[in-house]
Amino acid sequence: MKKSKFFKTILLLAFPAAVLSILLNYLQKPLIAQTSSVHLRMGNPSNAGTSYSNRLLSKFQYAVSYNCYRGTPNWVSWQLNTSWLGSAPRQDDFRADTTLPSSCYRVTSSDYTGSGFDRGHNTPSADRTNTVTNNSATFLMTNIIPQSPDNNQGPWAVLESYSRDLVNQGKELYIISGSYGTGGTGSNGSKTTIANGNVTVPSRIWKVIVVLNSSNSGASSVNTSTRVIAVNMPNTQGIRNANWKNYRVSVDSIEANTGYNLLSNVSTSVQSTIEARVDTL
Repeated sequence: MKKSKFFKTILLLAFPAAVLSILLNYLQKPLIAQTSSVHLRMGNPSNAGTSYSNRLLSKFQYAVSYNCYRGTPNWVSWQLNTSWLGSAPRQDDFRADTTLPSSCYRVTSSDYTGSGFDRGHNTPSADRTNTVTNNSATFLMTNIIPQSPDNNQGPWAVLESYSRDLVNQGKELYIISGSYGTGGTGSNGSKTTIANGNVTVPSRIWKVIVVLNSSNSGASSVNTSTRVIAVNMPNTQGIRNANWKNYRVSVDSIEANTGYNLLSNVSTSVQSTIEARVDTL
């Protein structure tokens, strides 16, 4: 017996007709996803929820998987199209994220002072310039990692600018950025942690960019021809003048290093093609 027929039979025995009509109407409706965040249209890469090592922070401006033990996000995911861009100035108001539970160390801007590492954005300030409020949100420390100055101000910054160029050409992007490993090199040398051990310095910084041709698209718009840019860069000095294109890899390789399912809402048949490919444009 099919499940739907079985359930209807049970309901007929248990409920009067009026109540049954309401219940059947409810059961026939599709279940609502746990989150309707526009920033998670490609999926929740680590199935982030409420744990200390994989805590979902679903903000209006972006979505985060935060790791209280490392003091950094595992990944940050965000939509980027022309609606997010405008003329709001850079706020530079780095601050602790008070939405974290008090038992989770709340990283402050001063934790990075003198560390030799930049306060490196995942969702860039320049990707949220439509309002002052949205720009300010990018300066929450739950969006920040200790990033080597040469990486942050070099190929990483150029890739961020290139992404906005694509948007200004009419594209819509879904971007996932993250880090992994332990130990990077800043202007003061190599370190595994900063902030008295409360913040882990990652060894690698990665990003995946899904490039779509129209706004308000989603995972169903991704096909085997969709351009996907994936990069994996060392968190070290000495790469300021390097070309970001030299760090292009496959999505599969990032997944192998992180254990994430980065485009989980995309059909598996499409994933198998686009995640194995390395961008060459």
